[in-house]
Amino acid sequence: MTRKERFDFVIKYFQEHNPDAETELLYSNPYELLVAVILSAQCTDKRVNMTTPALFRRFPDMQSLAQAGKEEVLSYIKSISYPNNKAKHLIGMAQKVMNDFGGTIPMTVAQLVTLPGVGRKTANVITSVVDAQPNMAVDTHVFRVAARIGLTVNAKTPLDTEMQLIKYIPKDLVYIAHHWLILHGRYICVARTPRCENCGLKVACKYYQRMNRVVLTSKV
Repeated sequence: MTRKERFDFVIKYFQEHNPDAETELLYSNPYELLVAVILSAQCTDKRVNMTTPALFRRFPDMQSLAQAGKEEVLSYIKSISYPNNKAKHLIGMAQKVMNDFGGTIPMTVAQLVTLPGVGRKTANVITSVVDAQPNMAVDTHVFRVAARIGLTVNAKTPLDTEMQLIKYIPKDLVYIAHHWLILHGRYICVARTPRCENCGLKVACKYYQRMNRVVLTSKV
């Protein structure tokens, strides 16, 4: 199977089996999504979703968050990983949006990464989810799944993975492909014990083929 054939197989599979894939973070507007994505760094979406309702009731918009004190924000997110840094980042992000962008969240990666707490992955999530831009957010799940299947080759960094994926994925599908890969990594192609028996991508997966050869060889 060529690399293009592998991409075609994977894309067709997800189009048929998960055509409506989307983020599992709960939000009702771009402000809430940006806050949730910042909080989700090195933390589970489930934990973030348990935390944000109270936070959003107290700080329902960018302006209120920009005027918040760190200790009060911290009191709402203390169950999240790295709460001190994230409280500082949330307030700094809101202040910069208010001061530099007129209270409107910018929709380019270059502008978003100037905000405290926002790296390239977060910027790619925001622009792809809110605006369906062809930007590929690469987290640990995407990095792992893409490498295991063989969609990426010798990718050493998230940026390497991003560049290889957007080269082969049709531009109009990049925004949803992130969700396909992250959800597959979260529930099927998990880090320690991938659930290959439940995976519909075995035919195209280099990892499965390699491990299957190992098993067959060990039985000889």
